[in-house]
Amino acid sequence: MALVTPLAAGHDLETKQLAEFFNETLGFCPNSVLTMQRRPAISKAFINLNKAVMANEGKVSSALKRMIAWVSSNATGCRYCQAHAIRAAERYGAEQEQLDNIWEYKTHNAFSDAERAALDFSLAASMVPNAVDDKIKEELYKYWDEGEIVEMLGVISLFGYLNRWNDSMGTTIETGAIESGNKYLGKHGFEVGKHNGS
Repeated sequence: MALVTPLAAGHDLETKQLAEFFNETLGFCPNSVLTMQRRPAISKAFINLNKAVMANEGKVSSALKRMIAWVSSNATGCRYCQAHAIRAAERYGAEQEQLDNIWEYKTHNAFSDAERAALDFSLAASMVPNAVDDKIKEELYKYWDEGEIVEMLGVISLFGYLNRWNDSMGTTIETGAIESGNKYLGKHGFEVGKHNGS
């Protein structure tokens, strides 16, 4: 059961307008944003941060950013964010083989060494205690420039916020995100858990 009930999409008109961004990324406005709008300054700041973090200014593709988000969310155990991240990766053109084998990114040939370096960074940065070390840095710098590394850490940090928000709130997972979670993550035990809305 959700800790706080989401408000209707039209509750705050500025949030509603900004949230149109999510129609592209997910196909719906997330319940997390609908809950945040109880304090509209938070929902608006969050959406603007999300848009800035997900903007593509280097070689880090939209699909890779969503896979980075998935690895981070998987490390922290947030089912809500796992489902959202894999859905957005699908919508942003991640290869079918990558979506089907995201759990095996370290060894599966659908992932390049550059992608592995980015996903290893996501995993290490999402651990408590933090596990980013010289080896992670060395691998990142083989493939990515400093601006691209900032973009990646922006995604990891954004999802750190979302993982805490949604797992603490027990945010109800929307139907479309459940479908994507079951489709790509179900074989590895994905379940809605406390995010079922009842």
